[in-house]
Amino acid sequence: MAAAMLLFTLLIAGSDIGAYPCGHFLTLHISKYDADSQSIGVCYGKLGDNLPRPQEVIDMHKSRNILRMRIYDPHHETLQALRGSNIELVLDVPLQDLQSLALDASAANAWVQTNVRAYLPDVKFRYIGVGNEVSPINQNAQFVPFVLPALAAVGLQNQINKVSTVIETGVLGESYPPSQGAFKGELRSYLDPILAFLVNNQAPILVNVHPYISHINIPNANLQYALFTSPSADVSDGQLRYQNLFDAIVDAFYSALEKTSGSGLVIVVSETGWPSNGGPDTSVENARTYNQNLVQHVGRGTPKRPGKPIETYVFAMFNENQKGGPEYEKYWGLFYPNKQPVYPINFV
Repeated sequence: MAAAMLLFTLLIAGSDIGAYPCGHFLTLHISKYDADSQSIGVCYGKLGDNLPRPQEVIDMHKSRNILRMRIYDPHHETLQALRGSNIELVLDVPLQDLQSLALDASAANAWVQTNVRAYLPDVKFRYIGVGNEVSPINQNAQFVPFVLPALAAVGLQNQINKVSTVIETGVLGESYPPSQGAFKGELRSYLDPILAFLVNNQAPILVNVHPYISHINIPNANLQYALFTSPSADVSDGQLRYQNLFDAIVDAFYSALEKTSGSGLVIVVSETGWPSNGGPDTSVENARTYNQNLVQHVGRGTPKRPGKPIETYVFAMFNENQKGGPEYEKYWGLFYPNKQPVYPINFV
């Protein structure tokens, strides 16, 4: 831990720590963050025993004009298949790797060498996501001590330009109306140093935004509001009007960030979607409606940030028959494992 925290301190201070044991570094040119017209990617999970090979999945992305992808671990067959594809990649650091990366700078260097450098420049890495939904108050609490030092260690003294972490709506203490969005007070000692790190490194914050889960936990919730089909604004917040739940959640996060040192951060929606089976208000038609409307909507921004496209990753590429949790967790896919679409969707 001491080695990684020293690295973090020097990184923030802009100091030069010299060469690592593996020798001097070449700068890793991660794709520059921009909010361009191609704001949509897809999350490619692999918790299924009947999924197509990675090369087939990459070919599916290219044929459907899906130009961004998120994967949850450095799966080398997938990384190999991505070579030369021009698909921009969000690569997660698995939770089980966080401790070793936080405690040992040489382990962090080796991880980056094996999983990132070895594929440059043929693979276009967009972000490295260090820790998915780690929080002191959820099932991933044991990883909390390692997220910040692992962020610094994987960042390798600014060699990787866009290292971030993934949070979710459970960190919000207030979210309604969106202008009152605020992080839970008991989480600030964990979140504030991470937000400062991201600001210092001009990296976005990755946020999993799931209106479906919010919707099924709100008594008598308006389904149209969740599916982007409400004919009028359901929520008035000062001068702002909200016609869909997705915008309300994103803007609640922006309001929460404004109450911290992270007020200048940009939000990237690292997961969002709607399951087609297995739970309340799940159907093929509802899933199609949500995701197609999402694709058409994110380029317009939110009421709080109109005209600013929201980089967004649809969850998920496939139905995954080995996912745990509620039954609907198996049915977020845009495609069946045989590569046939669950429903038609246009990404252009």
